[in-house]
Amino acid sequence: MSEQIFTYAAPALKFGRGATGELAHDLRSLGASRVLLVTDAGVAATGHPARIADQLVSAGLEVTTYDEVHVEPTDASLEHSIAFARDAGPFGAVLAVGGGSSIDTAKAVNLLTTNEGELTDYLNAPIGKGRAPERPLLPLVAVPTTTGTGSESTTICVLDVLALEVKTGISHPALRPTLAVVDPDLTMTQPAAVTAAAGMDILCHALESWTARWYADFEAKQPEQRVPYCGANPIADMWATRALALLSGAFRAAVRDGDDAKAREQMALAATFAGLGFGNAGVHIPHACAYPIAGRVREFRPEGYPGEEPIVPHGMAVSLTAPAAFRFTYEADPARHDAAARLLDPGSSATGPEALPSVLVALMRDIGIPDGLSAVGYGEEDVDALVEGAMAQQRLLATAPRPVSAEDLATVFRDSMTLWS
Repeated sequence: MSEQIFTYAAPALKFGRGATGELAHDLRSLGASRVLLVTDAGVAATGHPARIADQLVSAGLEVTTYDEVHVEPTDASLEHSIAFARDAGPFGAVLAVGGGSSIDTAKAVNLLTTNEGELTDYLNAPIGKGRAPERPLLPLVAVPTTTGTGSESTTICVLDVLALEVKTGISHPALRPTLAVVDPDLTMTQPAAVTAAAGMDILCHALESWTARWYADFEAKQPEQRVPYCGANPIADMWATRALALLSGAFRAAVRDGDDAKAREQMALAATFAGLGFGNAGVHIPHACAYPIAGRVREFRPEGYPGEEPIVPHGMAVSLTAPAAFRFTYEADPARHDAAARLLDPGSSATGPEALPSVLVALMRDIGIPDGLSAVGYGEEDVDALVEGAMAQQRLLATAPRPVSAEDLATVFRDSMTLWS
């Protein structure tokens, strides 16, 4: 019997320029008087976290700030964050101010300061034990300062497991933030390279949600078997297509001119819409491939990102295999792929397997995304390891619109070594 039910959930949302000025009221409404503010050094340098903390203190709340979030969190960095929070607590709420790294770190901190066990207990199987939280988590307020990750809307915390050189995550509805406060003013300090990489994350969230396996094509589930990612569905479709339309007009402008307030606001809205879509429908092949791309990085250091350690930023890692991935998935639903190409490039009437990949490659070249996997340090000799890492992401691959074998992924990785040169 096929599935007849889809589910939808989202955090409470406050959107608009100056929305962070109301955080004291928001946190008090959630019953908090003592708050843990989680951010990273790069975001702290913008002054936004300190300004927010000062506002909260002036309103009578007690604030403890943790500003050592690791960009692209690792199991080691999360353990450090959790230990800090356990020593400094207890708290009445967690406030994340930053990009996906800060919000995901706050999710892990919230989970492991309210529930027993270790980080590995909660990591998705087969890498971890996939344990579900048994106790309620604290209210979590997420304030994104980058336009991209959608973490403020989702049930997912993503991290690198250093010993295994792979990305994985924790996934449970309890991790979804209680409130997302999206203030486009906070994104005005985002460097162009970060805007480009994070924007590609928005784009892939929307495209993967839109092209995901239709919810009714899954086998029927029992109530206890339902997971946050239920496949493409009518509500997620609405958010995904609206996000794509916003990106078509704002993406290049936001990268080209960081002071373009209208483009920044549209990017923030696109990120929010895409998050509300994929946070329920799910993502698939590009995100599954991104995990080993980011987890096995050797020497690549992108412009605009703090720190000296090699990283492939998440949005960049997702984008590098997107053209090849959507070429592979085209046959599952040509109409959806062609529609996505037209949404991103309204002036084009092209159709067929190359229409969407061509639009993506042109955009990536224009905004400065590296020219394929070879440009971030990978070669033919890495394909087997990359395939192994991607195949471990069965939670994501299950949402792909057609079955995906190791051989299929090898083709995707090989076709992604160079994109336009």
